[in-house]
Amino acid sequence: MDNLILEKLLSIETLLLDKKKVLNPDELANYTGYSKSTIYKMVQNNILPHSKPNGKHLFFDKDLIDQWLLSKGNKSKEQLKSDAYKYTTKHRK
Repeated sequence: MDNLILEKLLSIETLLLDKKKVLNPDELANYTGYSKSTIYKMVQNNILPHSKPNGKHLFFDKDLIDQWLLSKGNKSKEQLKSDAYKYTTKHRK
């Protein structure tokens, strides 16, 4: 019974998190699966887009995080073939 309640609570938290536009480090860790220490290291190295409006508290724009998460995606085989075809037709001698 307790496990069911915890699962439902986690489900509700996830739904609420999906509605938020700005995340704090705890919420970002929950959203991405990265540990808080990894998040802080990525912030320190300017890898993650972030904001510190008052110089103290750290915030993340969820839309920018989504773009960042998807920015290094691998192309499918079909996308690679299409890119190769476009390149070869454009650079014919």
